[in-house]
Formats: sequence, structure tokens, C-alpha cells
Amino acid sequence: MSDPAQLSAVRGPIDADAVRKELGRRGSSWPAPRFVSTVESTNAQASAAARDGAPEGFVVVAEEQTSGRGRLDRSWVSPRGSGLTLSLLLRPAPPPGTWGWLPIAAGLALVTAVRAVADVDVALKWPNDLLLGPGQAKAAGILAESGHGSVVIGIGVNVSTTTEELPAGATSLLAQGALVSREALLIELLIALEVWYAAWTEADGSALSSGLMAGYLDCCATVGGAVTVHLPQGGMLRGKAEGIDPSGGLRVLADGGQVTTVVAADVVHVRPGD
Repeated sequence: MSDPAQLSAVRGPIDADAVRKELGRRGSSWPAPRFVSTVESTNAQASAAARDGAPEGFVVVAEEQTSGRGRLDRSWVSPRGSGLTLSLLLRPAPPPGTWGWLPIAAGLALVTAVRAVADVDVALKWPNDLLLGPGQAKAAGILAESGHGSVVIGIGVNVSTTTEELPAGATSLLAQGALVSREALLIELLIALEVWYAAWTEADGSALSSGLMAGYLDCCATVGGAVTVHLPQGGMLRGKAEGIDPSGGLRVLADGGQVTTVVAADVVHVRPGD
């Protein structure tokens, strides 16, 4: 979209009343989202709210985030009104050893939401990077942080970011030809998050019983493919992504024949000929 007037229109402030009304109509049991103009970090706001006793399901949505972070301490910023930026507070009842599935569930909820509002190719790169289009470029990131019995999940989606505004290797819904209302995407995302979280909670954190494992494998572009894994402590692992273990880690069959489970790393998909 190159028309400045159209771009300005889709980047107008989110209609908070419309979002709250539709969430109520669809039976959401979580508190009404809090909408703010500009914050340094929605995760920081949600974490502060957690310390102040905010209830589970507390959500903060920002028009602009100036110091956002993604996985592996990477920055996440976007022009005002061009993205969907939010953080969700959860107080999980299942054992902490199962909480690694929460950011994965968030990725699955995001796929569910995008499929509901846009006709685009969508997939996940382990653990939860949203990939769009035939080239599978990154359009969203998710960061989960835990502490004091709570988990804060931050989500940033490139909605109307133009090709000129995007960093190298990234994309947006707009860049993939999808003109999407941020209100519609937010509503679908929060409903999907609530549904998947309820299923996971009811299954006491079991990815198998809750359906999370099956749902994730259905949309994960990493499993079954060749990968290069850059480990946090340094070093590199090359091989085939064989599957997901019960805790949400990525099982990699290394070129040397050894199976390694990766729980935190930067994974690169290797295409034929690379």
C-alpha cells in the first residue's frame, strides 16, 4: 500500500471500546484490555502489574513501544500504529516444568488469529516466530518472562509496516498483500490465547492431552527440515529437526548422528542449495 491516506487510515488508533465490546460478546472471561499510547515496554508494564497483584488475563496493548525486546535480547520496534504490540499476564496452575509450552501456545494462538483475518501462507519457526508468505519471512516475535509465580507473554506483530520500513529479512501482513484491521487481529488473538491456555490448564500442562503438540506440529515449519542452530553459549549445531520433546524443546539429529534437545537458541532453516 503506497497511498499515504490509506496508510494513515489503517494506522489510526485502535478502537478500544469496539474491542472490549466484541470480547465480551464472544464470552471472554479475562479482564478488559488496558490500552496505552506509548510505553518503553509492554512486558515491563505487565510485569509491574503482576507485582501489584493484577489478575490473570491482564493485557496491556500499546500503540507504540520504544524499547521492546524479543527473544535472545533482540530489539523489537515498529512505526507508531503499524503493529500490534501487547503483553499478557498469566498465573499458571500447572507445574512450572510445563511452562515452556506457554510461549509456544502463544505462537499457535497467533497462527490461529492470522488465519482468521488474512488469506496468507502462515507457519511457525521454532519456538514461536511467525512466518508469512512463500519465502517464510518473519512477521512477529514472542517473548515470555517468568517470575514470582507469573508469566508475562509479549507479542509484537508487523501489521501495516511497509517494505521500506521493515528490517532485512522481515515482512508484515501488509507486505504479503493483507490489509488487516488491528482490532480484528487483536480480538482473534486474545480469544485464541484464552482457548489454548484453558485447554493447557485443564490438561495440567500436558502438551499432548491439551492438543498443543498436535496443533503446533501442524503449523511448525522447522520440524522435518534441515537446520543450523546457533547456541547461546557459542558454537553451532547442524542437522535435521526431528521433533519437539515433552517440554517444548527442539530435538535435532546432528549430522554426526547424535540427538540433541535445544531449549534456547537461534535456529536457521536451511533450504536446498544453501
